[in-house]
Amino acid sequence: METIAQFIPLIAIFGIMYFLLIRPQQKKMKEHQEMVSALRRGDQVITQGGLIGKVVKVKEGDNEVEVELGEGVKVRVVQSTIATVLSKTEPAK
Repeated sequence: METIAQFIPLIAIFGIMYFLLIRPQQKKMKEHQEMVSALRRGDQVITQGGLIGKVVKVKEGDNEVEVELGEGVKVRVVQSTIATVLSKTEPAK
């Protein structure tokens, strides 16, 4: 009985760490994954490198997007490096 009582604080600390650190991080990662998978042509995005541009083409199989940074300047970017979507385009009806 005494050995179980010694492990109760350790179990409590793990529970607190799970709810304060691990769970919110998993939730944030899931939201980012949903945002990246919902990217479409015309969305204005910011990459993790700080580049702002407009999505020109989404390549589903390669997990990359083509982003236009300026007039005639297009770069290929890995989808997971998209940090934020500034403005969404309306889906075609």
